[in-house]
Amino acid sequence: MEIDFDKIKVIAFDADDTLWVNEPYFREVEHEVAKLLSAYETENKINQELYRIEIKNLGHYGYGVKAFILSMVELAVEISNYKVPAKIINEILNLGKEMLLKPIELLDGAEEVLQALQGKYKLIVATKGDLLDQERKLEKSGLLNYFHHVEVMSDKKESDYLKIVKHLDIKPEELLMIGNSLKSDILPLVKIGASAIHIPYHTTWLHEQVDEINYAKETYKTFNHIQELLTTISIT
Repeated sequence: MEIDFDKIKVIAFDADDTLWVNEPYFREVEHEVAKLLSAYETENKINQELYRIEIKNLGHYGYGVKAFILSMVELAVEISNYKVPAKIINEILNLGKEMLLKPIELLDGAEEVLQALQGKYKLIVATKGDLLDQERKLEKSGLLNYFHHVEVMSDKKESDYLKIVKHLDIKPEELLMIGNSLKSDILPLVKIGASAIHIPYHTTWLHEQVDEINYAKETYKTFNHIQELLTTISIT
């Protein structure tokens, strides 16, 4: 698709794995938890059960590190048949706390792009997850001042993006979304008539994966790197 940048008023950025590293930390902790629980099951089975529990709990806890921690604790209790030692539960909790204290590792080119676009377009963050954690990451990232508005969403469906459009008092065609998740950052935007640019990340949570073959690529653009925005978007 060709994006008419003369119509675009607002550019929305996903945060995790679009502006900074996030998903690899979850995979690292999954591996550590599997080692802690290796007396009960294989790592593959543990990962399968964790994913099942996470999906079951989405309606209760939503997304983010805290939801992940609670699901890991539930996993340990279930997979051990209620015999998991308190020491292991404590170690799982500590792994979660370490995740929350991780320094923010910006992706290459992210700040350069924001610097170039600031003042030319209204920039916002449209991310999902735990409000406190996402606010903390934005503050620690040093990027907060680039954004006119920050929206931490409980989910990223068409109705959620339409709420943002209404809040910003714009039309869907005046919004451009940039993100790494085809499922959450791209397809819902296409469906409401907005524009979208997909920048895939090398690690994607299973829940966010969709088969690109099933979707017409002419409805959105795909870049390999965020810096490609600078050669595509007019910033003069």
